[in-house]
Amino acid sequence: MRFVAIFEDDPQMQAVRAAIEPAHLSFLEANRTEIPMAGGLKNEQDGSYVGGLWVLTVQSKARAIELIESDPYYISHPRKYRLLAWGKALPQYQVTL
Repeated sequence: MRFVAIFEDDPQMQAVRAAIEPAHLSFLEANRTEIPMAGGLKNEQDGSYVGGLWVLTVQSKARAIELIESDPYYISHPRKYRLLAWGKALPQYQVTL
């Protein structure tokens, strides 16, 4: 099953990002088979992060929630997120970014 998680940062999240980023990136690396795409979101290319987005390929919604809530960013500073089921348009094509 594919899901998209959209995270919303509050003003305190900038400090959390600065302090916890190495652990967060290690977490993403360790879970890259289930979180094949992840990254920060900005209002402007050179602006500050305002959130994040993950594409998850997992067995269940419960597993997606487990991953989200095990992320060092979330453990340090729980942030709002939306978890949505996602179906890729043109599924016959492989996407490589």
